[in-house]
Amino acid sequence: MKCVIAGGNVKVLGRAVHSLSRIGDELYLEPTESGLSLRAVNSARSAFASFLFAPLFFQLYEPGSAGPDTELFRCKVHMKSFLGIFRSLPSLEKSVGKCLILLKPRASRLVLQLHCKYGVTKTHNLAFQECERLQAVFDTKCCASCLCAPARVLAEAVVHFPLTLAEVTLGTGPGGKISLRNYVEEEAEPSKTMVTELWLAEDEFQSVAVAPGSHITFCLKEFRGLLSFAEASNLPLTIHFDEPGRPVIFTLDDTVLEVHLVLATLSNLESSSRSPSTNGVSHLPALSDDFPDDLESYMVAMEASEGGLEGPPSPTFPLRTPRPAESEPEEEEEEEGAVPGTPPHKKFRSLFFGSVMTPGRPGPATSQEVLAEDSDGES
Repeated sequence: MKCVIAGGNVKVLGRAVHSLSRIGDELYLEPTESGLSLRAVNSARSAFASFLFAPLFFQLYEPGSAGPDTELFRCKVHMKSFLGIFRSLPSLEKSVGKCLILLKPRASRLVLQLHCKYGVTKTHNLAFQECERLQAVFDTKCCASCLCAPARVLAEAVVHFPLTLAEVTLGTGPGGKISLRNYVEEEAEPSKTMVTELWLAEDEFQSVAVAPGSHITFCLKEFRGLLSFAEASNLPLTIHFDEPGRPVIFTLDDTVLEVHLVLATLSNLESSSRSPSTNGVSHLPALSDDFPDDLESYMVAMEASEGGLEGPPSPTFPLRTPRPAESEPEEEEEEEGAVPGTPPHKKFRSLFFGSVMTPGRPGPATSQEVLAEDSDGES
């Protein structure tokens, strides 16, 4: 693969990398005939982002050649290594005139050259790993609600929330009004909790088609990253969502750029008790009484059932990349002092795999039976 980015588009690429850095620790690059795709997913598999740059975005774009039975080469690199090249966006705009990206599979190197003023050329050689395709399957047409607004309107709204806020609730009200409110845990004491809520009138949006009384709760950190890119690019942001527990999809469309951000939403008991029927959600296998309480066993059973299902696309993440080892629920509950930002594991992590433990199910054993007492005790 070989591509050349010239002029102000270098800074646009840098903004995209900054936005993707809020999602995951690895950057997936996939050159295709329709353009260069940059993707990222978080470790919990609850957030996925994709930037597709069309060939017209580049001064020169050569995706490479593929055989009749082979696909184009794709790889992944460490996000910090790639982000370091585009760390200073103002410097890119002032000093960099052209960026060359070369993918060398035989040398196992991703080469980035920044051609700066006064004949200075900065060459970065990044090691990469060959990987399978990273893709989230979703369908925006199956979402019951859709909002479209200038990115500036939403950016001015979320600026009132503190940077440490983890989740925000988007809801609808009477007269087509849209509300944004910080999410508060049910166990929190009202006297010690600060609630911030903003209402946006319908005329502030370019289009509003929402179900009455609908609301969703999603993570704010990843949403801020996309908002900063959309505001700097002066692009309208479209939000597609359904009922709580179903993924929310944020999209940006331009002639040379296509952006998708898919986030998990907080599920409630009412929506989780109903069988999914919209947005192409695949039906998961029912749990029997003698089914083991091991989460990994249920994940394996669910994966096997999904392999034989045929139907409309699911908004879940059938990622073909290797999944990290799942930790026990007990270890997750101990992380009370974790810094908010990414989705809390106990709420969002397993939603895309359907492995959320129901409140009525017995959890894993927390203690073991003592078979022999201490020998040091008094007889």
